[in-house]
Amino acid sequence: MKKTAYAILALLMLMGLTACGSKKQDAGTEEGFRPALDSSVRGHVNFAGRYDNFEALEIEFDRFNEYYPDVELAYTKIDDYNNMADLVLSGTDAPDVYVSNSWMYGREQYKAFIEHAEDLSDPSLGLDLACIRGNILLKTEDGTLPMVPVFSSTYGMLVNSDLFKKEDLDVPSTYDELVSVCKAFREKGYRSPVMGFSAMEMTSIFTLVSYPFFCATVAHDGEAVKKLNALDPSAGEYMRPTLEKMERFLSDGCVDLEACAAIKNNYDAVILRFFEGDVPMMVCSGDAVSGTRKRESLSSAFTARPFAYTYVPLPLSDEGAYFLDIPNIQFSVNKESPNLEIANEFMRFLITSRELNEMARNKGLMSPTRDLSFNSMYAAFGNIPESRVLSPEVFGLTDDATIQVRMAVYGFVTGKLTIDEAVAAYGSLAQ
Repeated sequence: MKKTAYAILALLMLMGLTACGSKKQDAGTEEGFRPALDSSVRGHVNFAGRYDNFEALEIEFDRFNEYYPDVELAYTKIDDYNNMADLVLSGTDAPDVYVSNSWMYGREQYKAFIEHAEDLSDPSLGLDLACIRGNILLKTEDGTLPMVPVFSSTYGMLVNSDLFKKEDLDVPSTYDELVSVCKAFREKGYRSPVMGFSAMEMTSIFTLVSYPFFCATVAHDGEAVKKLNALDPSAGEYMRPTLEKMERFLSDGCVDLEACAAIKNNYDAVILRFFEGDVPMMVCSGDAVSGTRKRESLSSAFTARPFAYTYVPLPLSDEGAYFLDIPNIQFSVNKESPNLEIANEFMRFLITSRELNEMARNKGLMSPTRDLSFNSMYAAFGNIPESRVLSPEVFGLTDDATIQVRMAVYGFVTGKLTIDEAVAAYGSLAQ
């Protein structure tokens, strides 16, 4: 009996130890980061970028200091940042970590950003790159990863959830549903069910509505992308389906152009107009969405009558909406940094689902992580099937081609060009 009792006791102890180990392991997984350096390590890590302030990053500094209290971290905003790369990165006070963007790849004026960057795909660094959506992890032609996204962005529309609930309507997920919803709102007295900034082509409602649809028409056509990037005049025909869809979008009564013309920019003005509370759907960029929380208190209308809102893809396709997945701010580590070990430890800390999601939440931008369900503002984009997730930088569309599409769409919707004229002018449309 004693032997049996001892055996049972030993088994219980073993089960207890296993459970403790499991809890510890689970906690570690949830935490997402295990320090690799001695907690007493000292050092200074300087970050550089173009933001006027970076409060979300500074919060991460504080969280990192919980592990390493004697490490000093600081962020510096540099004027004319993109054009100062050579001076900034070659100087004696070069940053240890710096902001970069994948559109810098292959451009002579930005080669310093790439040349000074450490290869962050090096397994010895231990970054949890698997937590980031693979289509926005963009390597160079030689297979290195000089930057990783800490935020992402997209195009879509702010939706007044309370208005949809009040009028007993569902948020549309296909183009036909969008047209039906817009018709229902108009019949209920809403002048422009869909609104957005319209004064400039770069961030206009027309660009934000049409560009995901255009990308879908060429994403799997390598020859089309090649001609578009070469600004081949014959490539204008690839824009025709998008221009025809925009013609239908306008004729279907989804948007009132005069109402949109009163909006002065695609940031403050778009947000404050949406907060008036009578706009069911407001087209805007993900960058504009990041400013909504801080501007709630600046709107007397919203303060008096607050409402629930979210950000969703705008469905221009009969099959459903497209998620244009774009890396936003990215970080690179200066491989010549005298503080390289600590800089890499910070990156290992930051590149985890927990920290990236937390920083995105604090900044108000979309997280680059695989699971978007943690943030109700962007959760709808996480429900888009992978077949309708598009990344222009993956299938290779360049900024030069994008500018031509923007100008063509804008010229058409403002009456300056017919569809045929816009198609014929591809490659020669001036910004």
